[in-house]
Amino acid sequence: MNTPLPALNGLRAFEATARYLSMTEAAKELHVTPGALSHQIRALEDFLGVKLFERGVRSLTLTREGEYLFPGLQSGFGQIREAVGGLRSLSADNVLVISSTHGFTARWLASRLYDFASSHPELDARVSSSFHLANFVSDGVDVAIRILPRDYVADDALQVHKLIEFAYIPVCSPTLLERHGAVENAADLIGLPIIHDEAHTNEIKIPFWAQWYREQGVDTPNLESGIRFNSADPAINAAVQGAGLLLASNILAYDDLSNGRLVAPIPHAVASNSAFYLVYTRTSADHKPVCAFRDWIIAKFEGLDREKLVLS
Repeated sequence: MNTPLPALNGLRAFEATARYLSMTEAAKELHVTPGALSHQIRALEDFLGVKLFERGVRSLTLTREGEYLFPGLQSGFGQIREAVGGLRSLSADNVLVISSTHGFTARWLASRLYDFASSHPELDARVSSSFHLANFVSDGVDVAIRILPRDYVADDALQVHKLIEFAYIPVCSPTLLERHGAVENAADLIGLPIIHDEAHTNEIKIPFWAQWYREQGVDTPNLESGIRFNSADPAINAAVQGAGLLLASNILAYDDLSNGRLVAPIPHAVASNSAFYLVYTRTSADHKPVCAFRDWIIAKFEGLDREKLVLS
């Protein structure tokens, strides 16, 4: 007799949560709220008659039953992803769906895609910008570009390439710097209006102004005031227009630094502990559009002028 199975949504919710040991991250991947995810897991626990997680104040661990269930589900969903990914590669040989963060799309990728398109006129590239992790099955994504910890370890079903580790540097418009006057050290920047980019503050460890000034040996006043943006693109645009001093990713500000729309008054970069990664499923590793984009973007990052990254 066949064993009755629980709802698929509950199994997906458990597998993702067990993989991250974080309901917040699992909810992002599945595009549901943490509350909805918790409800699905509790419904699964009720169906099975066991607890799958030990829930602490700030921690989540698997119970013995959860540890037993997780490997089988992880393997099963991995096979589903592989099957769907393989089917997609058979039916979409000339289409490449790229998922990228809003900031990376606007400040780096968009201006370079013409080069990829001219090199591969047989391919139809489609870009989808999102802060969320890409779901290669439900979202129809072929490749994703994401900011992840520099020691990121991917799921077994995924292939990842670290494109470049990056840092944050203070940037502003040349006109703002000219109005402010000569800058010889970090202390001379105090008094300039501040711009804050809060795009990823809840996802990765991002340095803030206090850390940058501390590394320069400068005691700082209150740096919490200023304009705040939840995306790098408008934050950098505001800096270009002279609205203030921005602690910007040296990758996202690369083009504006190269053409002089932005300057780095003190060329000291503070590490972010993060990197840009290219991610795709292992089953699509030999898919021609994926291979073409992988080779192209890796070459683009290898060709960046390291001096213009203002690393110190």
